[in-house]
Amino acid sequence: MGVQEDIRKLEEEIKNTQYNKATQKHIGKLKSKLAKLREESQNPSGSGGSSGPAYAIRKTGDATVAFVGFPSVGKSTLLNKLTNANSEVGAYAFTTLTIIPGLMEHKGAKIQVLDAPGIISGASFGRGRGSEVLAAVRNVDLIMVIVDVFSPEHIPVIERELSNVGIRLDQIPPEVKIAKRDRGGVAVNTTLPLSKIDEDTVVAILGEYKIHNADIVIRDDVDADQLIDSVMGNRSYIPTLVIINKIDLADQESLDIMEGAVHDRPHVFVSGHKEINLEELKDKIFETLGFIKLYLKPQGKKADMKDPLIILKNSTVRDVCNKLHRDFVKNFRYAQVWGPSAKHPGQRVGLDHVLGDGDILSIVVKKAGQ
Repeated sequence: MGVQEDIRKLEEEIKNTQYNKATQKHIGKLKSKLAKLREESQNPSGSGGSSGPAYAIRKTGDATVAFVGFPSVGKSTLLNKLTNANSEVGAYAFTTLTIIPGLMEHKGAKIQVLDAPGIISGASFGRGRGSEVLAAVRNVDLIMVIVDVFSPEHIPVIERELSNVGIRLDQIPPEVKIAKRDRGGVAVNTTLPLSKIDEDTVVAILGEYKIHNADIVIRDDVDADQLIDSVMGNRSYIPTLVIINKIDLADQESLDIMEGAVHDRPHVFVSGHKEINLEELKDKIFETLGFIKLYLKPQGKKADMKDPLIILKNSTVRDVCNKLHRDFVKNFRYAQVWGPSAKHPGQRVGLDHVLGDGDILSIVVKKAGQ
């Protein structure tokens, strides 16, 4: 209980400290200590871990999405209706005790859907093996926060638990680069004015992580939390879709209250049991993931314009190589691109080139023996 008690004390001190120019450095140091303690609480050294099986899923398909919610909100029913999975369904808590995958095919995309065990408040600190469940969804492409129509108050609880294990919902990584060096102190370089923290706070936060000599380049107007995330370097940035289930049981007042809670973010109202709006849910998953189409052109041949490759937006040539064949990256020579992402037709690009919707791609690899 020692670490959790320290976490609670730090949270209380941060909450009770008025934020201003005079206190921002102090608050930045407190938040750094809090982040380190949370990390420690989830990965206690020498603990040997839980006695139960670890949750590990091999990603397949064009994208992986996961249901995250409290017990008995209908995750298993929705998984069974959307995919080929067979997740046990029961109207009582903790029916699902392992992470169960299913495959949903929609608009040419194959989407792996994970049904995770229900979490509870305090999950990020290990309650109900919650920290393991949450850690297992760190690498998905979309988190589907699922609640029943009568429980809008569960949404911020789920979001807080995800945040506590380093998952940043609906955010993009801040542009911060830190290059450690042997001497010379900390040199802070910014490409725009910082309105939320000053240079002293930046230096103090780095000092909490024993970084006393470094060049740091900041290209976003970051706050203390974003800088800490950049220093720790192990955060997951994942979009969300809120699914409101069991609408067949709700009156108009309950629907209106829930709509008010989610109106400013991607969401869909469904009933897994009555199969209401399930096609709309599939469309919303596809849309929120942001798929694009890529056409492959074998070297010296015409592009296949009839059967596009479905990939996630912001995918690179490296991502496509990994998707096509495990040896393509190792044997990669260069690629050529025609389309929106190319500066000119047939542009030669490397593995880190970001592809656009409708691009034509030709990959050239070393031949055997080269």
